[in-house]
Amino acid sequence: MLNRRSLLLFAGLGTALFGHATFAGAAAPALMLAEVYRPGMSLAGYWVSEKFDGLRGYWDGQKLWTRGGEPVVAPIWFTASLPKQPLDGELWAGRGRFNHALSTVRSQTPNDAAWQEIRFMVFDLPAQGGDFNTRLAVLRKLLPITDAPWVMAVPQQPATTHEELQALLDKTVKMGGEGLMLHRGASMYRGERNNDLLKVKPFEDAEARVVAHLPGKGKHQGRLGALMVEMPGGLRFRLGTGLTDAERDHPPPIGSLVTYRYNGTHPSGLPKFARFMRIRES
Repeated sequence: MLNRRSLLLFAGLGTALFGHATFAGAAAPALMLAEVYRPGMSLAGYWVSEKFDGLRGYWDGQKLWTRGGEPVVAPIWFTASLPKQPLDGELWAGRGRFNHALSTVRSQTPNDAAWQEIRFMVFDLPAQGGDFNTRLAVLRKLLPITDAPWVMAVPQQPATTHEELQALLDKTVKMGGEGLMLHRGASMYRGERNNDLLKVKPFEDAEARVVAHLPGKGKHQGRLGALMVEMPGGLRFRLGTGLTDAERDHPPPIGSLVTYRYNGTHPSGLPKFARFMRIRES
């Protein structure tokens, strides 16, 4: 493997697949997004895989982008052997290492040593014709790439029963994993949120926008006490649990999106036991 530092320069890119003139500064790639699995939903025809806790990565055949449409400045060696066709996956540094993945992928000056710990876990081929069963068969022939062993096809297995799904979830979480994903075999690739792709986690999570910084009291006097956040429907609530000392000293900017986890909702629609997780990655 080559070991050199290098910047990838990104210009505007037209893409017939998503119909955008450019990604950077204009529009994000239209990626398939997951709904939440609920017990009782049919598992017939679904594939199950681990949910990797990294940053969504979209390879358009020439360049690498985040879910939000920002260019990823990776070392040249990381993408040099990637195929010309689009790949949808997760830039992952291993279980429990989200912060490493975040700092590495977002850095505008790529660090070879840091990037050598990143894996591109590919789970779909957006431009490939056919349903997911067909796309998965093509993906398994496409990967691995001899010259790029850090690019891997996400292992998939047929889903069976809810009980076996729960057992697999428990096992994955105990090993440090975040959860599971379910992908309907008969689904076409649609750049929207839909039930053909489902996330299975031991808790629920959602995103809210930071609208204010609330001052701390007691041991948090002089720094952030909690974030006031607004849900997509307009409801607001305080989000203070889960913040580290560093995040209280340097809180997420007002206007930024943050991800929080929770356990169900109140009749009002507000989340129960909401805990801050992180600033949402682009």
